[in-house]
Amino acid sequence: MTGTLLNVCAILIGGGAGLLFGARLPERLRESAIWAMALFVFALGVKMTLQSQNALITMGSVLLGGLLGEWWRIDAAVERAGGWLEARVAHNTTVEGTARFIKGFVSASLLFCVGPMAILGAIDNGLRGSVQVLAVKSLIDGVAAMAFAASLGEGVLFSALPVLVYQGGLSLLAAQAQAVLTTPMTAELTAAGGLLLMGIAISMLELRAIRVANYLPALAVAPLIVAALRALGVAGF
Repeated sequence: MTGTLLNVCAILIGGGAGLLFGARLPERLRESAIWAMALFVFALGVKMTLQSQNALITMGSVLLGGLLGEWWRIDAAVERAGGWLEARVAHNTTVEGTARFIKGFVSASLLFCVGPMAILGAIDNGLRGSVQVLAVKSLIDGVAAMAFAASLGEGVLFSALPVLVYQGGLSLLAAQAQAVLTTPMTAELTAAGGLLLMGIAISMLELRAIRVANYLPALAVAPLIVAALRALGVAGF
């Protein structure tokens, strides 16, 4: 879990710097930082999505994952978790302050947890003890946390908690996960994660509010579809 701990420290340091010095920056510059990060996240999402070997699998996994997420109301559960944290640690208890805390917590948590670097980096760290992938991710997350915290406040710092649980759990289960995930499974999982990243970018740019958390089951549905096609003897899987 060394790589995950490094990632958590980067988020806390970057977020802390954003809280301490972000207020000194003009609002226009802080918005520009968020927009730049959103554009990068969107571009990264596009790159990830293009790794799909079958666009129908990507579409099907996100569609089914979204239906499951809406049924389970994952987005509402994540927001309740953010509200629970805000009520216990935040100093601003106004409605506007609560919404800002939750937005920072949810947006940062999704951004830091969704993507192939979180999954593959955690697996590599758990199996071989290598922190190379997660070290790169930590740098990206630290910069993102600084930009997020400057605009969205202290909720961003608490996104380190789901990163610790999510990536740390994957590292502990790395041997089992590596034995199960094939190359086609990883490709489709990556593509589904790319679409989710694009949804995050659209929300960051405030073009439209998308309940991205409700699509998280797609990350499990995608490899399951590949496994089902392989079991049916479909070529290429």
